[in-house]
Amino acid sequence: MYSQALDERDPRRDPAPADAADASRVLRFDERVAAEEKIEPNDWMPSAYRKTLVRQISQHAHSEIIGMQPEGNWITRAPSLRRKAVLLAKVQDEAGHGLYLYAAAETLGVTREELVDQLLDGRAKYSSIFNYPTLTWADIGAIGWLVDGAAIMNQIPLCRCSYGPYARAMVRICKEESFHQRQGFEIMLTLSRGTEAQKAMAQDALDRWWWPALMMFGPHDSDSTHSEQSMAWKIKRFSNDELRQKFVDVTVPQAEFLGLRVPDDELRYDETTGHYVFGEPDWSEFAAVLRGEGPCNAQRLAHRRRAHDDGAWVREAAEAYAAKRAATTVDHGQTHGTRQRVAQGSP
Repeated sequence: MYSQALDERDPRRDPAPADAADASRVLRFDERVAAEEKIEPNDWMPSAYRKTLVRQISQHAHSEIIGMQPEGNWITRAPSLRRKAVLLAKVQDEAGHGLYLYAAAETLGVTREELVDQLLDGRAKYSSIFNYPTLTWADIGAIGWLVDGAAIMNQIPLCRCSYGPYARAMVRICKEESFHQRQGFEIMLTLSRGTEAQKAMAQDALDRWWWPALMMFGPHDSDSTHSEQSMAWKIKRFSNDELRQKFVDVTVPQAEFLGLRVPDDELRYDETTGHYVFGEPDWSEFAAVLRGEGPCNAQRLAHRRRAHDDGAWVREAAEAYAAKRAATTVDHGQTHGTRQRVAQGSP
């Protein structure tokens, strides 16, 4: 577990005894969060705050890495060279996002190796959306438009997260996700303005991805385990239900512009509230996917484990090179020191 991997002498850890000093630290921490000050890695923080951040940031990183698979599957099958190049760039962006986020998590005292092990052995979660298959080219458009659109809705507030390294990582990630969303919408627009078969393909993708996209925001606020405390610490800024409502309000008009129908018979606009009323996702499906029973859960993890094993030689080579560089630096330092002593007439 990550807590066991941290050195007991690490100054970022909470002191073991609960005393008046601890109460003072908690009060000061709460005051800083309330004042919108950023908490930095060497600052004191409650252990529960650290644990929440490690869980959230690592799950976010895992989601970026696993999320490369559904789209990477279409790079060689994209319908034009331009589409291939754009999709390849997007998948590379997602790898970079995972890198930024793992680095942010490491500032909390957990090692990347631990985080990766937790993903590979199934202890860590990642976004349920990536356990659905990409059956047609239109799915790539739907992922960009809906999945990345939902991600932006959730992640832009994270740019104001109380933990500095996470907030700063999210600034660049959100800029790139915005491009991804536009890329997906442009694919859907092209298909919806194309042949009847192409428009039907776009509609089919919307039908299959709409509800999983709504479930990306997590369970209802009343059923959410972590939301209330995360909002109190200003890790999150909006609740799950607030973000879901905002996503529906923004996305339904976009679907209407595309000439596509949102697959929800209960969907209607409420003039009184200024919001759309929409149906209930299948939360039993959501729970099943989280338990590992989704259409592609086993496939996604198996592929990730295989890629990790195939890359062992790269990690070994990098470690050997780093060790060689370190030894060379030590030898050079010793030689330089000897030359200085000789020049000064010392033995």
